[in-house]
Amino acid sequence: MTTTYDFEDTPSNYDDVQRQGGQDAVYDPNFVPDSVKSFVVHIYRHIREKNVYEIHQMCEASFQTLSERLFKDTPWPSVEAIAPYVDNDHVFCLLYREMWFRHLYARLSPTLKQRIDSYDNYCSLFQVVLHGVVNMQLPNQWLWDMVDEFVYQFQSFCQYRAKMKNKTEQEIALLKQNDKAWNVYGVLNFLQALVEKSTIIQILEQEKEGLEQFTATDGYDYSGGSNVLKVLGYFSMVGLLRVHCLLGDYHTGLKWLQPIDITQQGVYTSVIGCHIATIYHYGFANLMLRRYVDAVREFNKILLYIYKTKQYHQKSPQYEQLLKKNEQMYALLAVSLSLCPQTKLVDESVNSQLREKYGEKMMRMQRYDDEAFGIYDELFSYACPKFITPSAPSFEEPLVNYNQDAYRLQLKMFLYEVKQQQLLSGVRTFLKVYSSISIAKLSNYMEVDEPTLRTILLTYKHKTHSVGSDGKIISNADIDFYINNDMIYVVESKPAKRYGDFFLRQIAKLEGVINDMDRIKLE
Repeated sequence: MTTTYDFEDTPSNYDDVQRQGGQDAVYDPNFVPDSVKSFVVHIYRHIREKNVYEIHQMCEASFQTLSERLFKDTPWPSVEAIAPYVDNDHVFCLLYREMWFRHLYARLSPTLKQRIDSYDNYCSLFQVVLHGVVNMQLPNQWLWDMVDEFVYQFQSFCQYRAKMKNKTEQEIALLKQNDKAWNVYGVLNFLQALVEKSTIIQILEQEKEGLEQFTATDGYDYSGGSNVLKVLGYFSMVGLLRVHCLLGDYHTGLKWLQPIDITQQGVYTSVIGCHIATIYHYGFANLMLRRYVDAVREFNKILLYIYKTKQYHQKSPQYEQLLKKNEQMYALLAVSLSLCPQTKLVDESVNSQLREKYGEKMMRMQRYDDEAFGIYDELFSYACPKFITPSAPSFEEPLVNYNQDAYRLQLKMFLYEVKQQQLLSGVRTFLKVYSSISIAKLSNYMEVDEPTLRTILLTYKHKTHSVGSDGKIISNADIDFYINNDMIYVVESKPAKRYGDFFLRQIAKLEGVINDMDRIKLE
């Protein structure tokens, strides 16, 4: 049974006071409305009682409601102000500050001092988890939010620090003084330490042998223990994938994700934000490594999942982010399919959405002229992660903005790859038409000499194959060929017929017709 809390008992004039002026005019960090007292007392009690369901309800519903009503454009009361109501509990105060900073980043613009304070709070919180005795069960959603926000704030700090042009002398002095704050090595070390200390990789290995129940219990510990370290370690693998994607190191990112079998349901699918972040970064990394088939397959699965379930997430605080990532993944799917036409891997409903959004652009992208490169540029820029330069600026040199440098480099590499694909579109067109053709004849058709054609064919082979995560060569080709005695023999991959999908669609249609007929009242 869900307990309902009365958070309506704020002073009657509090909302009016809030509306009179901006943050500076009325925000008193030491003023705690009754509803906030009630909130912190209840959530503190539930954490001590390990009541995961109630903690989740309070984080997802009550915290959002109070934020919307009382703290739309001001921070929550300070941790010092609420501490007396929660026995000055050190760990709870760290958790409260984590939520405090998350709300600040979502609704306001954090100052440099606040960015540094937030990093210090994460350091303290993770130190407790890594080296203390944590006797708590927290909802997966909150644990994912911690990792997600930690990486987001790191990314935000790198972008902020890279805009040096308008920095004041005080800000530059503060940056010099706090050069360890949001340091890339510090961020990576914390995430890696959480993975290693939680022994999550070994737990997932043992689960395959039937010795563990991590996924079956969604990471929760029903024997009275704590889920915090294990689940933080699990989500940190997704966090590491994301950080390495932001740095442009796709191999290392995918390596960290390997222990999680993304072809199956897992704890990562229990939190919609984590599910989407995992597949988005996995798909993007594979796209950049030319593993187009893997990218297309996973984008298709997640887009189909969102298509079927998004109405259930409309009230979620993450709903807007879900819709944004959905649109970005359609753009990445359009790019992947333009570079590797594997439409047979795409479900009918996803394909119809894709055609609606990008059908015309995909036709133009096949031409590989200047307009096509412009579209590739546009879609990549819209859908790629916000790449970062993790190194600190040189304060001695003239202060310039370098926050776009990492993005420009990744875009340049991507467009260079697209330009190389230009050669292949002509070959693919002819190979589709012939089952066998002599090299002399094809070189004549393509208006190149035979040595050049052989180079183009080798390029085709190279560009349609890539190295898989297990180190084996995998093919992305929809059309392949081999050469024997100056003759090219075409091998077209035959898609395996998916009868199951066809029957499921027909059954769904039939059920729809029966429901319509049931609604009609016969005279």
